[in-house]
Amino acid sequence: MKQKKIALINDVTGFGRCSVAVELPIISAMKIQVCPLPTAILSVHTGFENYFLDDFKDRMKNYIDSWNKNNLEFDGIATGFFGSAEQIEIVEDFLKNSSALVMIDPVMGDHGKIYKSYTREMCRKMKNLLPFADLVTPNLTEACELLNISYPENGIISDSDLATMAANISAKTRGGKVVITGVNLDFDSRENISNFVYDGGKIDIVTSKKLGGDRSGTGDVFFAVVAASFMNGENLLNSVKKSADFVTKCILHAEKLNLAWNWGLPFEEFLTELNFKNEVM
Repeated sequence: MKQKKIALINDVTGFGRCSVAVELPIISAMKIQVCPLPTAILSVHTGFENYFLDDFKDRMKNYIDSWNKNNLEFDGIATGFFGSAEQIEIVEDFLKNSSALVMIDPVMGDHGKIYKSYTREMCRKMKNLLPFADLVTPNLTEACELLNISYPENGIISDSDLATMAANISAKTRGGKVVITGVNLDFDSRENISNFVYDGGKIDIVTSKKLGGDRSGTGDVFFAVVAASFMNGENLLNSVKKSADFVTKCILHAEKLNLAWNWGLPFEEFLTELNFKNEVM
C-alpha cells in the first residue's frame, strides 16, 4: 500500500479561505499527502481592498531543487494562482521533469475580467502549461483567455459553444479532460449554475441551484475535491458531481452564517464528510 502525494503549487493566503488554506485540508481529508509549493504569500486575498503580496519567485527554484536533491517524486501536481510570469516559467520546467498526473486550475480572472494582480504576459504564459495537463478546470473567463476569444455577452453561452471551447482546450492538453466551471447556459434558468464536463470527447453537464452571490474561494474548494477524487481513481463526471454537491453544502452554510462574500466558504464544518472513497455523505 502507498499513500499518494500531490505537489500543490499555489499561494498561501492568511485570511479569506482560498488557495492552499482551502485545498490542503480538503485534499488531506481525502487521504492524499499534500506538499505545498508557495507561489506567493498574501495577508488576505485580492478580493480585499488592501492586501500584502510577497512574490515567492526568487525562492521557488531553490525550493524545487531541494525536492529534487531529496529524490522526491509526486503522484500528482496541481497548479493554481501565480504571482508573476517568471513563476509560470519555473513551474513549466518542473512539469517537464515529472511523470506525475498534472491538474491545472488556470487562475486568471472571472466575469470577463482578468484579476488585477495578473498581466497579459502571465495570461500568455499560462497557455504554456497546457501540454503537460491531464485535467484543466478553467471558468468561462479563463477558457476564453486560453483560446484568445471574446467573453460572451452577459456571460451567457450555449452548450454547443462550450463543447467547441472545451474540445479546443482539450486538444492543447495531453490528457484531454476539461471542466469549464460555473457557467450560465442560455437555455437554463438564471437560478442555476453549471459545470461543463468534457472527457476525451464525452460531454456531461452538472447543474446546481445558484445560491446567493459569488463567494471567494469557491473555485478552490471545487478544484480540491475534483483533483483529489480524480487522483483517487474516480471518473471525471463523478468527481465533478461530488465536488458540486460539497460546494453547495458549504455555500448553504455560509448563507446561514451570513458570512461576507470575501470570507470564503466554511468548508471546515464538512471535512469529516469526505470519506476514503471521496463520497459526499
